[in-house]
Amino acid sequence: MRPAPKIHWLTIEQAEEKLKQEPRKVLVDVYTDWCGWCKKMDKSTFTDPEVVALINKNFYAVKLDAEGDRPITIKGQTFTFKPEYKAHELAVALLNGQMSFPTTVYLDEQLNMLTPVPGYLDAKNMSSILRYFGENHHQMMTWQEFEKTTK
Repeated sequence: MRPAPKIHWLTIEQAEEKLKQEPRKVLVDVYTDWCGWCKKMDKSTFTDPEVVALINKNFYAVKLDAEGDRPITIKGQTFTFKPEYKAHELAVALLNGQMSFPTTVYLDEQLNMLTPVPGYLDAKNMSSILRYFGENHHQMMTWQEFEKTTK
């Protein structure tokens, strides 16, 4: 039996490098070590065959520990852990200061914000959002319109 396909997780710096060769959207899983729903998404949603296939085909997938202490430089700017926020500056920026975990952040091919999606997502809901952004439906219709077409 072949092992189940897995998501190819990268650091955000690796994703930025890959964007230079092959532009794709970027999905950032913002998590913390203590977050139970984050662990549940890792176990169920991020192992679902359809979710794995959609992410690996259309996105660079990044895991970002919201409480990580490693400095991160992207787009020429360095982000660091801020003890006063008990959080990493990049997580604060990506979540617009709304620190809720897990949050899946969608970025375009230039690492510009498409949208953060806070909360636990099961495989079915995650697959819809992945298709919406990964297949560029967001450029032609609102999420509400897209949802009506996929019911």
